[in-house]
Amino acid sequence: MPAGAETLRIATWNAELGRKGPGLLLEEIERGKSPAIAGAVRVIAALDADVLLLTGIDFDAEQAALTALRGRLAEAGLSYSWQFALAPNAGLPTGLDIDRDGRLNGPRDAMGYGAFRGQGGMALLSRLPVYSELAVDYTGFLWADLPSALLPPDLTGEERAVQRLSSVNHWRLGLELPEGGRLELLAWAATPPVFDGPEDRNGRRNHDEAAFWLRLMDGALPFDPPQAPFVLLGDANLDIQDGDGRPQALRALLADPRLQDPAPRAANAPADPGHKGDPSLDTAFYARGPGGLRVDYILPSADLRVTGAGVMRPPSGPLAEALAASSRHFPVWVTLDLP
Repeated sequence: MPAGAETLRIATWNAELGRKGPGLLLEEIERGKSPAIAGAVRVIAALDADVLLLTGIDFDAEQAALTALRGRLAEAGLSYSWQFALAPNAGLPTGLDIDRDGRLNGPRDAMGYGAFRGQGGMALLSRLPVYSELAVDYTGFLWADLPSALLPPDLTGEERAVQRLSSVNHWRLGLELPEGGRLELLAWAATPPVFDGPEDRNGRRNHDEAAFWLRLMDGALPFDPPQAPFVLLGDANLDIQDGDGRPQALRALLADPRLQDPAPRAANAPADPGHKGDPSLDTAFYARGPGGLRVDYILPSADLRVTGAGVMRPPSGPLAEALAASSRHFPVWVTLDLP
């Protein structure tokens, strides 16, 4: 962050930096020939956020891929002094036949969908110092322990005893502000509410991954509620007006008086016929699917002063080409007055 800065730009982007096998993302970054990586670097550099939550990025225990990405960003003129990531539930074996296909250890048998441990996790890049030693990781929290959980009717007792709520991550992290004090981040990435059967396992889980934050703020979980100022952000994988899913919990978050929804918008967003929602709010476009959806969110606590917000979705030009080469999602950003 520049010296004397009075505002803070926070952003989130599902950069779709997940690959088919462990180590492939690092190899692709280091090789330096990937249009997708070059596009992602160009997009992140143009976004120029002080704090950036990346979802859909492969995790490795040494954070080698994230470190390599930071190096590419530095070459592009964007320097982040801090990085943070925790192991996700994606690809973590359960030892159970979760998808009932008669086989074990498939991608859908993991705690969260993944062909290998860490596929499609999430990570933070920051100009502000990160209190990593004080981070709270909710990723191991059991789904059955969530009050009023919408558990699938076919969930067995054995599955209830091990199945975690988070398909990727839920975590809480503190950032050191330039004038002292701390800003908390509550970050998550949820499962898409599709790709299942009539039991609606993914739809129920997606709902409860958002409901977790309501229960946390209510003091209904065995964790301390967040202390303002804080920002809740990530990929909810759900649009409350269009597409599939159970929107009740996310709708409650967006309307909660403890939070504010800056409703970031893109300029000159194309029309999306047949949709109820405002297309300028869409943060992803699935050409072979539901079209445009608002699935990525930044919700500051009510005490914070929002001075700007937007969705990076240029209609044409090199940046639009870079986005198209890297992800179906568009970065979302919010600018705050420093507390």
